[in-house]
Amino acid sequence: MSPHQAELVSDKPNAEAAAPRGTNQSGMRDYNERLVLSLVRKHSALAKTDIARMTGLSAQTVSVIMRALEHDGLLLRGEPLRGKIGQPSIPMSLAADGAFFLGLKIGRRSADLVMIDFLGTVRSSSRRVYRYPTPDALVEFVADALPDMLRHLTAAQRGRVGGMGVAMPFQLWNWVQALGAPQAEMDAWRDRDIQAELAHVTGVPVYVQNDATSACGAELVFGTGERPKDFLYFYFGTFIGGGLVLNGQLFLGRSGNAAGVGPLPVQGPDGQMRRLFDSASMSVLESMMAAAGESPDHLWESPDHWQVSEPVLQAWVDLAAEGLAGAILSAATLLELEAVLIDGWMPPKVRAMVTLRTQEALARLDLSGVSMPQVRQGTVGAQARSLGAAAIPLSQKYLIDQNAAARAI
Repeated sequence: MSPHQAELVSDKPNAEAAAPRGTNQSGMRDYNERLVLSLVRKHSALAKTDIARMTGLSAQTVSVIMRALEHDGLLLRGEPLRGKIGQPSIPMSLAADGAFFLGLKIGRRSADLVMIDFLGTVRSSSRRVYRYPTPDALVEFVADALPDMLRHLTAAQRGRVGGMGVAMPFQLWNWVQALGAPQAEMDAWRDRDIQAELAHVTGVPVYVQNDATSACGAELVFGTGERPKDFLYFYFGTFIGGGLVLNGQLFLGRSGNAAGVGPLPVQGPDGQMRRLFDSASMSVLESMMAAAGESPDHLWESPDHWQVSEPVLQAWVDLAAEGLAGAILSAATLLELEAVLIDGWMPPKVRAMVTLRTQEALARLDLSGVSMPQVRQGTVGAQARSLGAAAIPLSQKYLIDQNAAARAI
């Protein structure tokens, strides 16, 4: 695994991450700090006694760790909670201003740059729409947008920017025909070290990850509600992409492109096999709108308000749902999945519609001998890719294996 990849996205066990409880051994303080921060993030606020009970660390060790994290500005002391017996309990929570992270989503039609705080709240953002992405345009975009973002921070806060994550499709030069982009300009991605160039522009460590995998990572770190241990994640962008979580960990695969669901063969309306992104993607909706004489340009500007006629929207949702159902069935025959989550660059009501129609399409298939996962909506929404990008440096510096945190409970 690349040293630039965050612990969150590790798909290989290591000795520290496999440890079910904290350790008082010398030299492991960094791991214990991450364990404490991960537990506080999961529970919103915890007292010293709670963390000692969850981790098996001594009360003295927990006190030392929490004092250090408070001194470093990463934890905030809450109001004492007085019980009937003993000293009052003091809950500690994450300090929003404790650290900041940048997330850059490089899409096939647009780029988004966000800055989040330690809680994952977006403090500022910038967007650029284009016909196709080029390295020069993306580096220029970041160089132009970053100063305004940092202007919102004090001098001390600027020193707490912990890095930039980049979420982008891999091998962009292979999508020339679908994007309608000049081959020569897209070939520039082959030899450019975008990671190094952005590190030079920003002055912070930069981490690169597949865009749909990053969106899945955002669900894992910032998602709300019940978090299944094993789930397949679909994200609707220009094309459809995916991510896979196994045993509470984001699974990258050998090349970092695991669960790249777009080329997955599914049955089309004519009974012939086609790729999933030929049924379920925004590029399909774009083509259907153009064929109906409707302008699709606004689709890439905002995910909140689509101006799509009802017949076109319904036809697209049905087509996408049938494709997703076939893909889910194929995945479920190979993996034991608790859930499938559907998200994307779309209005929440459209996401709900796609999810419902997918549930209905899946129920019409022959499911004999297959344990079907629950199909439900993702919880992060349209900004999942940029938030997932920002989650990479956050995880790299401050989080631990999600399983270790769960076993500590």
